Amino acid sequence: MGTDERIQRWADEAEGGYDVEQLKRRGRGRPGRGAEPMQVVAVRLTADELAASDALAEREHLSRSEVIRRALAEYAA
Repeated sequence: MGTDERIQRWADEAEGGYDVEQLKRRGRGRPGRGAEPMQVVAVRLTADELAASDALAEREHLSRSEVIRRALAEYAA
């Protein structure tokens, strides 16, 4: 589908109206992982550390962040 067709589809959808209740239910942003808000923490990794964590993430079908969180949890246990 080309850009013009996509824009036309969006325009047609907008002109038809939206279900406000459904839009309210969708929520915004990433879903939470727990009861408390999460914080973003910057960590510096070497190229080898990053490659190793990315390789593990790919093998385990996880995100880079999830690999790092699991490693921290295991280390802290």
